[in-house]
Amino acid sequence: QVQLQESGPGLVKPSQTLSLTCTVSGGSITTNDYYWTWIRQPPGKGLEWMGAITTSGSTYYNPSLRRRTSISRDTSKNQFTLQLSSVTPEDTAVYYCARGLALGMNGLDAWGQGTQVTVSS
Repeated sequence: QVQLQESGPGLVKPSQTLSLTCTVSGGSITTNDYYWTWIRQPPGKGLEWMGAITTSGSTYYNPSLRRRTSISRDTSKNQFTLQLSSVTPEDTAVYYCARGLALGMNGLDAWGQGTQVTVSS
């Protein structure tokens, strides 16, 4: 059974880069046709798909965040990472990593517990 766990700082200053890591256990991020995905939920708002990296290393981004988002992976550690640059308080959210069977919000079959990130000086 695959498990995902987010990690990273809970507080980031405005204009800095938010960096989160998702550690995957119980399955490899390089096998099968999965989309390793980042999602966030700002307070009082719905879930927002941010982007994904596939088992082959291809990346896909939400067009509204593309300019500031980078997703990469470390296959030796079975981890994938999210970097979001030039953050503002509007980037305050609970950030989730998940495994998807398709691109986007449909077909997400395993989630991390989420990690709160607050952008504040």
